[in-house]
Amino acid sequence: MVSARGLSLLPVLMLVLTSCSTQYSSGVVQESNAGRYSISQDRGPDQTQTLSADDIVIPTPRFEPISPRGNASPYVVNGRQYYVLASADQYVEEGLASWYGAKFHGHTTSNGEVFDMYQISAAHRSLPLPTWVRVTNLENNKSIIARVNDRGPFHPGRVIDLSYAGAVKLDYVHKGTARVRVEALSFDGGGSSSPAPVGQTAYYVQLGAFSERNSAEALRDRVSGRVQDTVRIDHSDLFRVRIGPVDYDRALQLQQQLTSPELGRPMLVGAN
Repeated sequence: MVSARGLSLLPVLMLVLTSCSTQYSSGVVQESNAGRYSISQDRGPDQTQTLSADDIVIPTPRFEPISPRGNASPYVVNGRQYYVLASADQYVEEGLASWYGAKFHGHTTSNGEVFDMYQISAAHRSLPLPTWVRVTNLENNKSIIARVNDRGPFHPGRVIDLSYAGAVKLDYVHKGTARVRVEALSFDGGGSSSPAPVGQTAYYVQLGAFSERNSAEALRDRVSGRVQDTVRIDHSDLFRVRIGPVDYDRALQLQQQLTSPELGRPMLVGAN
């Protein structure tokens, strides 16, 4: 299931989030029958089943292999093509978070698991499934760990969809959305985790990662005339097209400037 979520708790929230259910087929996401859901509009649980933040347990991150389901790339939703990142390494992004709940409760996520709105989980358009992330509400500085096991949100401007429990824990469930920072966790050989670079003074704006150098060079040449900053190709396992290093404010400015249907949303990575 791939979902752009909606809310019906408050009228204003119905304008904030929309719902869309999809499924994978041959690497392409196809629209599914909305009738498989028992309710048409998303919402939180009944009042007798609501959670308090103290009731919610933050999951413990652990190393996991990439799921055999939910990682087809590219995939298409509502006529738009999306690409899954080859790696979540050093992924950092800021933007709006939304949430999803009762409509999808008990249905399968993109990687084939069962969605439980009472547990912390998340949906993301491009991170590999599963990926563990730290999500910080920049409006109140509250932070949680979440496991990304679903696709979405597909509403413009959103960077992550948290489960109902996640939104309760970050204290934006009634507001509907919050500005957040999403940081992928990396794992060392012993399995312990740490966030992608935080507090860095320099960043790269990553435009894409390719297995073939000529594809990376084509993207570098296409973007070079649009910015005054250095556009480079870094090569380790992949040929990564990056702008920088630049400071954080410039990185955010470039990310906003270059976000487009053609390029998608560039990601920020810390400069080592």
